[in-house]
Formats: sequence, structure tokens, C-alpha cells
Amino acid sequence: MRFPPSLVLAALGLVSPVWAQSPAPAANRDPQIESIVRQISAANIEANIRQLVAFKTRHTLSTTSDPKFGIGAARNWIKSELDRYSRESGGRLVVTFDAFHQPPAPRVPDGVEIVNVVATLPGTQPQAKNRIYVVSGHYDSICRNFMDPTDPAPGADDDGSGTAAVMEMARVMSQYRFDATLVFMTVAGEEQGLYGSTHWAQEAKRQGLNVAGMFTNDIIGNTLHEDGTRDRSHVRLFAEGVTVPRDGQLSPDVAAQIRTGGENDFPTRQLARLIQTVGARYVPQLPVEIIYRRDRYLRGGDHSPFLDEGYPAVRFTEPYEVFSRQHQNVVFENGIHYGDTVEYVDFAYAADVARVNAAALAELALAPATPHDVALETAKLENDTSLRWSPNDEPDLAGYRIVWRDTTAPQWQHAIDVPKDRTEFTVKGVSKDNEIFGLETFDTQGHASPAVYPRPRRD
Repeated sequence: MRFPPSLVLAALGLVSPVWAQSPAPAANRDPQIESIVRQISAANIEANIRQLVAFKTRHTLSTTSDPKFGIGAARNWIKSELDRYSRESGGRLVVTFDAFHQPPAPRVPDGVEIVNVVATLPGTQPQAKNRIYVVSGHYDSICRNFMDPTDPAPGADDDGSGTAAVMEMARVMSQYRFDATLVFMTVAGEEQGLYGSTHWAQEAKRQGLNVAGMFTNDIIGNTLHEDGTRDRSHVRLFAEGVTVPRDGQLSPDVAAQIRTGGENDFPTRQLARLIQTVGARYVPQLPVEIIYRRDRYLRGGDHSPFLDEGYPAVRFTEPYEVFSRQHQNVVFENGIHYGDTVEYVDFAYAADVARVNAAALAELALAPATPHDVALETAKLENDTSLRWSPNDEPDLAGYRIVWRDTTAPQWQHAIDVPKDRTEFTVKGVSKDNEIFGLETFDTQGHASPAVYPRPRRD
């Protein structure tokens, strides 16, 4: 009888039997996260989208004085809803207008006041409350003439769907407590040039905020193809690999990671892996398909300014876009319906996308921070793999998890758990030359952080 090599290695004491028996361990389902997922309501998301569409247009340059028409009415309504959620949460959700003057720029010829509506749920753990996770949708809209502030631009899917999902997440999640801080943000100026999100991301960088992850939800409600078929099979998650600085010069650390095969293991890709894993655990009906790209061709989203400031950031988008319903006037021409109207939004699908978001955000905000100073020892030639790291200080830290996979595999395949009092470990019989390694933290409830790619160290 022939035994699998992994079992032989385990029997010889060369590798942990935990790895030999199973791949990366399946985490228990957290009742709190299950409850959050159950409470996300498709009916509430539908009601939110219908109200956003009722403002006729939410163009960034539209009126701010009409109580029922234009972007001013829309942002006032969004804030009033978030204020209501705050009252229902006992005041723990802090709701503000983030207003600034955008100077004259492309698509903003005379300058304009842009107002983001921001709801912050402060973290409760002293060691984690300064760690921030942001989720956004943009509430502005445009029609075919991107400078027209008066013609109807319902923006039901783009991006009423994302805005409504973020509002619903804020409503549900504000009823719960998290170690880290969550920011639910609806931004304006997206269609004119990502101005609202750029302002917030740049201010966060200027203030030294620890934005550990950012999700944007943009166009998450359509499942109807042009041929009349529906596709609810997955949601796309765009996740950039290497973010190239504006000057085009990669730092020595980034260059070193690429040279050692870690080009697929920068923080945004690690964030995407966690989202995909957590989504499969809590929302199995909607698989997450990771797209190894910042965004679609000829388009952009509100995660891009966060990437440009060095923050991990991803974009959720429906599986199939119908461009005759995006950035169009509401007309019927040559047998084709043009315009982003509410009858083409699949509210149940948008709710599932919101559930994936909420589950992943909850996992991140309950888990310890990612480990730091993670190093892979390369001082000698050997067929083992040794890692070391600095200790985390969270009171509910349970340990560290060494994960690894084949260099061509998209997800982690194997794992070994290490007690919290250890800051080094050697994986016997597994060569660093053949595998990609990472290190996660996990707490006493099983919540795990994204993995960190170890940097080679020879000292």
C-alpha cells in the first residue's frame, strides 16, 4: 500500500499532522455575523433605491435648494435616514456631512461644493479602534450629457444600488459592537471625477488614519442580460495587485516582494482572498469572483483614490453590465430601452452583495490586526521554512496561522496554527522555494485577519 507523501512526512515528524490532514482550517460560523447577514433586507434596499430615483437627478452640479429634486435633496434624505439609524443604535453611529469646495476642474468648470455623507461606528477595543474599514457607494448620477444637471438621471443601478446597500449595512451593523471602527460612506462627485472619495482618502492620509481596508460598491444591482437571460451566479470583486506610484518608481520593499514571487500577495489581494473566503462561509449562494485588475476598461471607481494613497481597496460590481442603461437619457429608441431605471434592478441580488460586504466587514472588524514585521528566514540553504514576527497586543488574540499555497494557486491550501506566545515557527519539510507563505492572526472566537506576505531576512 502506498501512502500520500504528506502522511509519510507527518509520521516522520517532519510536518504538523494538522496540515497533513486538512487544508486551511474551516472557521466556525459566528452567530453575530450570521445574524447580521439575516437582517440585511432586500425590501429596505428596494425602498432606498426607489427614493433615490424619486429625486429625478442626483447630478453633482444639480440644485441643492429644492427639497424634492436634485443632489441637495438626496443628500439630506440620506443623512436623515442615517440619523434615524443612529437613534435606533443608541447614538453609537456618528453621522456627519463631509463637505468641501472642489475648485474648477474637468466636468466641474466653475467649481462646486461636494458633500459626502459619512456614518462612523467607532470600535470598542482600545487596541483596535484606530483601525478603520470603509465601505462606500456613490449617490450622484448622470445622464448621456455628463454636464447636464437637470435632465432625468435616475441612477437606479449606478449607483443607487451601492448607496442603498451601504445604507442598509449601516442600519444593521450599527446594532452590534466591533473591535475596529467601521465607516459607512456615500460619496458625491464620482461621475465628475471621483472627487468625493479622493477628498476623503487624501484627508485620511494627511491625518495618518489607519485605513486597513476599503470596499466600494458600484453597479451591484443588475442581473438581466441584453438577451433576456439572468445571471445571479457571482459578484465580481476587482482587486489590484501592485499599485504603481504616480512617479512610476517602485519602493525597494515592493520591488523585493515582486522579485521573490509575491506580486499576487500585496495587501489588496490578501483583502480580496479574505472577502472571498468569508463570503463563501456566510453567503454561499453568491460566490465572489476575484478579478485581478484595478477596474474595468474605460471606467473607474471610488476605491482608486484609496489605492493611490496606499490603502488596500477593492470594488464590487455585478457580473454583467448593460451599457445602454448606464449614463444614458431615459428614452426608447429602435426597440432598445435606454436609461438607468429602477425596473432593471434585482433587489434580491443587491441584498446578497450587501450580505457579502457585511460579513467580510464584520470578520475584519472583529479579528485582530494583521501581524507585523513578518519575515521569512533565508540565511541558509534548507528544505524547511522558518518565519518570525512581532507580537500582536489584542487581549483576545488566540494565535497566529501560517498559511501557504502553490505559487500558481489563487487561495491558501494549507495552514498551521501557532500559539499566541510564539513569534517564530519552522514548517518542517516544506520548502519556501516551492510555495507562497503568509501569516494571519486569529482571535478566541476564530475571526482571522488577512494574511501578510513575509519579507525575506538573512540576519
